Amino acid sequence: MNPQIWLYLSLGAGAAALLLAAYFAREVNSASPGNARMVEIMDAIREGSMAFIRREYTAVAGFVAVMAVLIFALLDWGRPWGAIAYVFGAVLSAFAGFVGMRIATAANARTAEAARLGGIDKALPLAFRGGAVMGFSVAGLGLLGLSLGYLLFRVILDDPDAFQIVTAIGLGGSSIALFSRVGGGIYTKAADIGADLVGKVEAGIPEDDPRNPATIADNVGDNVGDVAGMGADLFESYVGSLVAPIAFAAFAFAGLGFQEAAFFYPLMIATIGMGASIIGSFFVKPGKGSLATALHKGTWVAMGITVVGVIALTPVMFDGLDGVDNSWGLVASVVIGLVVGYAIGQISEWFTSDHFRIVKNIAKQSETGPATVALAGIAEGMRSAAFSVIVVAFGMLGAYWGGELAFDAGGLGGIYGIAIAAIGVLATLGVTVSVDAYGPIADNAGGIAEMAHLPPEVREATDALDSLGNTTAAVAKGFAIASAAVTSLALFFTFRQAVVEAGGDLVELDILEIPVIVGLFLGGMFPYLFASMTIQAVGRAANKMIEEVRRQFREIPGLREGREDAKPEYAKCVDISTTAALREMIIPGALAVALPLLVGFISVRALGGLLAGALVSGFLLAIFMANAGGAWDNAKKFIEAGAYGGKGSESHKAAVVGDTIGDPFKDTSGPAMNIVIKVMTIVSLIFASAFV
Repeated sequence: MNPQIWLYLSLGAGAAALLLAAYFAREVNSASPGNARMVEIMDAIREGSMAFIRREYTAVAGFVAVMAVLIFALLDWGRPWGAIAYVFGAVLSAFAGFVGMRIATAANARTAEAARLGGIDKALPLAFRGGAVMGFSVAGLGLLGLSLGYLLFRVILDDPDAFQIVTAIGLGGSSIALFSRVGGGIYTKAADIGADLVGKVEAGIPEDDPRNPATIADNVGDNVGDVAGMGADLFESYVGSLVAPIAFAAFAFAGLGFQEAAFFYPLMIATIGMGASIIGSFFVKPGKGSLATALHKGTWVAMGITVVGVIALTPVMFDGLDGVDNSWGLVASVVIGLVVGYAIGQISEWFTSDHFRIVKNIAKQSETGPATVALAGIAEGMRSAAFSVIVVAFGMLGAYWGGELAFDAGGLGGIYGIAIAAIGVLATLGVTVSVDAYGPIADNAGGIAEMAHLPPEVREATDALDSLGNTTAAVAKGFAIASAAVTSLALFFTFRQAVVEAGGDLVELDILEIPVIVGLFLGGMFPYLFASMTIQAVGRAANKMIEEVRRQFREIPGLREGREDAKPEYAKCVDISTTAALREMIIPGALAVALPLLVGFISVRALGGLLAGALVSGFLLAIFMANAGGAWDNAKKFIEAGAYGGKGSESHKAAVVGDTIGDPFKDTSGPAMNIVIKVMTIVSLIFASAFV
């Protein structure tokens, strides 16, 4: 079979995902947005969200321009195609976030109205479809963009540096993802902390109460952080997982009979996963069983179809080729990746869902004050990292064994197996992101229900959806973090091959060699420095937000009491979050790119140590912070549902403090960490020849 047929199939799958996103967008927009007050609130949230993302992309455009110039100036293959491919990847990532947020900000009021008319049974499918626009836009643009890059540079232009150029598409996506995650995370948590601490703890008013000046900024933050930020994040993860095995095959399998098949195999796994996700998305609907079962049904169906598809496809592509010993080894690697992703998600659910004992135990600690709540959350987050590392470590061993079983390639087949496993983790990305992006829509719907004074049963329905959304967000973060660890390892080995191909000495890394030790320490340090900088950024922005909310309560007569003539100044709070996020995101984001460049031009061996140290410590920190934050959040919601005194009790106030600590953990520093470790590795890979 002509290998290019595989490429055209992947192009078709990407296009099909975008068509499905368009279909879901039409379904969402055709639903009723509710009464005039609901539409007014929805428009305010949309206006704030779109204003922020326009300003954010304008600021990031300067960084993208600088990186494009560096690629053009320092790399032979960067003139001009490498620089153009980098900008193309950045544009795709930005567009995915933009489209997803447009629909998410239209779906929030419509979800609240659906909950008013038909309860959870009607609200869940609508919120999911709103999230599915994000999910299938991210996956569709990622697969379509990378396939188009391969078609242009490898097939049409037959450029000898086609694989380095395609890798630049991944770096473009990473650049937007890093700043979107950090900037969106700072924005949303500054607003959330200000709204919670002054509103719930000091003023004693409900969450999303229209009297709270920070409530619109809080709802805007859900979109810029958890929709646009997560969308760009997983776009980057998806493209990175596809780039890693393709680039590795280009360097490691040169002249081998199965190299061409190894190029197309990642695209075909993604194609099968895309088709499976499209089918699985139609299985998400309420029925017998819990809400979680209804929402996860689509993921289970997609995973099952993907496994069957990979089993059918792999022998067709590889059997009979020179150097292929047993293609079933590749099937094993992909399935192991799927299992690892699912297992990490389940660990996250175990530690963050209030259906399990861990979150209930953290909630119980609230009876003795905020300190014990904080300690319990930190301890459980650390424990979750241990379980996750064990799963990923054994998954890597299994994937390596699968690759070695498949290929006779001098020990390099195992690395390809690990890279393929990373695609397995994210093969069903379309439906995975859909399940995650539904959460902020449900959260916004609850806010609109509160601000529009809808009946209490509407808020109860949206709170149930929102609580599940916290868990699905933790599950999606687990998927992203697991893929980051496996993809970064594959990119690390590809970086080594690129250095060797360019004439550098990096066949082995001796951890007793001083430059390598120095690199290990620097790499292990950087995720902690990055986390510190982003958490402090949230703290500074939140401090300004708290002071502004207090000022308005103090200076606007009748605001706290809810008089009709007392109107909060929502726009000032939105501006505080926007200005702080744009200012604070630049330094940590730029450092993640600058550090590997600085170390690489000094010592390639030290850079090898840096990447290894950052991978290990960054992965552990990401899991710890994401799960600790999710556990604190749902412990608070468990109390708000009536446990340990319910809303307004001392236990509730203690849990709010824990949730406040967890906010930057789970929505700013933790999610950005998986981008950081991939950005550092892919920057090193792209500039490898310049270092040598």
